[in-house]
Amino acid sequence: MGRVPKLTRADAVAAVRNPLAFIAARWTPTPRAVQRAALAALVMSVLIVVTGGAVRLTGSGLGCPTWPKCTDDSLTATSEMGLHGAIEFGNRMLTYVLCAAVGWAIIAARSAKPYRRGLTRLGWAQFWIVMSNAVLGGIVVLVGLNPYTVAAHFVATSALIAVATVMWQRTREGDGAARPLAGRAVQQLVWFLVAASAVLILVGTVVTGAGPHAGDSSEVERMPLDWENVTKLHAVLAWIVVTLTFALWFVLKAVDAPKGPLDRTRDLFLILLAQGVIGYVQYFTDLPEILVGLHMFGSALVWIATLRVLLALRERPHEEIGIPGPTAEAAVGTRA
Repeated sequence: MGRVPKLTRADAVAAVRNPLAFIAARWTPTPRAVQRAALAALVMSVLIVVTGGAVRLTGSGLGCPTWPKCTDDSLTATSEMGLHGAIEFGNRMLTYVLCAAVGWAIIAARSAKPYRRGLTRLGWAQFWIVMSNAVLGGIVVLVGLNPYTVAAHFVATSALIAVATVMWQRTREGDGAARPLAGRAVQQLVWFLVAASAVLILVGTVVTGAGPHAGDSSEVERMPLDWENVTKLHAVLAWIVVTLTFALWFVLKAVDAPKGPLDRTRDLFLILLAQGVIGYVQYFTDLPEILVGLHMFGSALVWIATLRVLLALRERPHEEIGIPGPTAEAAVGTRA
């Protein structure tokens, strides 16, 4: 091992003024390390969906009845609050793990050589979504699990998953100009598929807001809609997404598309079939909590798989010359 250089006063000042630039000047991660950091952020964004679902399905949404503290007198859950308090507080603590994963992705992207401004900005976008959603999560508790705020909380998490997916994909690409791998008609079909999937997720939040799993054992406001009708609409939208996916696979085969888009479309189709089976089983078995949780996990996978189909329709070659990194004097939030 080489000698660790001594830190001078100038180094300390530079580290305080811009810690990301200080780290980037002394560490160059491998491309695989950057990819793993981005993947870790994506995995954590999915995991926070699963644990958030566990909070709601166990009736622990108000296990910590206030925010940002768990109670008026305690920052953490107390033994008197029981299992519900532990589950809700545990989900709050997992947000810090998510922040750490996103922070690691930002540091890895910022330290990569050559410097990739677009990749770093995707990391910062995740950071601000996490911060905003944390505040929104606090509002959800303060308003007693109002279903509209709960729906907004899930939509914001879906936005986080979208950005994390794009960043993960970009870590495996270059920064050259995007080259389409399919014709304009195919691209339009995929964008329609993405839009239909987004609507499917939005209607899914309405199903949750009108359904029986309110998130707490107390009287919690529900959306004033007929749950059966909303659920049937959700099922129709799901079949539309499945049909579009099958049509896309058929078109890609007909035009002899590259292997990448075909594989991603196949993956999406299989995930949709599994998600559909879970959806119908939970509907006909009176919504058992474990199946509802699996369905929430599946919705995150469907969203990721849909975005991967979109991203597979183009390729970005690696460029020989990168963009120079920002100087140590640059502000962290603006250029880092």
